[in-house]
Amino acid sequence: MKQKQTLRRRTPFLAAGLALALGLAAVPLDVQAQQFQSMQRQALDRIVAVVNQGAIMESELEERLAQARSQLTAQQVDLPPERVLREQLLEQMVLEEIQLQMARDAGLSIDDTELNRQVRAIAENNGMSVEQFADALEADGLALATVREEIRRELVIRELQQRRVGSRVNLSEREVERLVEQEGVSRQQAQQRLFQRRANEELEGWLQEIRSEAFVDYRLDDR
Repeated sequence: MKQKQTLRRRTPFLAAGLALALGLAAVPLDVQAQQFQSMQRQALDRIVAVVNQGAIMESELEERLAQARSQLTAQQVDLPPERVLREQLLEQMVLEEIQLQMARDAGLSIDDTELNRQVRAIAENNGMSVEQFADALEADGLALATVREEIRRELVIRELQQRRVGSRVNLSEREVERLVEQEGVSRQQAQQRLFQRRANEELEGWLQEIRSEAFVDYRLDDR
């Protein structure tokens, strides 16, 4: 029980850099329920958004909704209205899809060696071995293989953001000196804080830019 609580508190890494941190917690389901839901998704699945040459399926959105509800409940945060949450998550998924398409076009990828290192680091940060981490995920209705692919996608997006946004950040000597004087920090700390602050600003602007340039056709309410 202690491991599961720690996992829910410390795994929002999977959504790092996105508007809503979802974490890994999900509503526990037994095998029969999972199989039944899988059959339902296959029978009823439909496109909820077309993004350039890609698409987001309703089953993907429903899975993200389940994760969001569980994570917000675990954090004792009041859930927004269902329609609002659904729209927010779909927009988040649209931004992710745009970035993943850009990463594929740029030939960016994360090999298994780097992915294994990141999975091991996440497990250790939660005080677990990889095997214990996999068991904790399974207890929450998630497979390690599925989570590995989520981490791979997040790492690819992070690499893309660093390449596209990092080059836009420029710091002047005067800015660094001013922060050193104002906050009494070292020069290195001042540079790190300023870079992070400026990078966040540039990232927000870049996300708006690529979103405005993408073709997106929402079909959330179509039946």
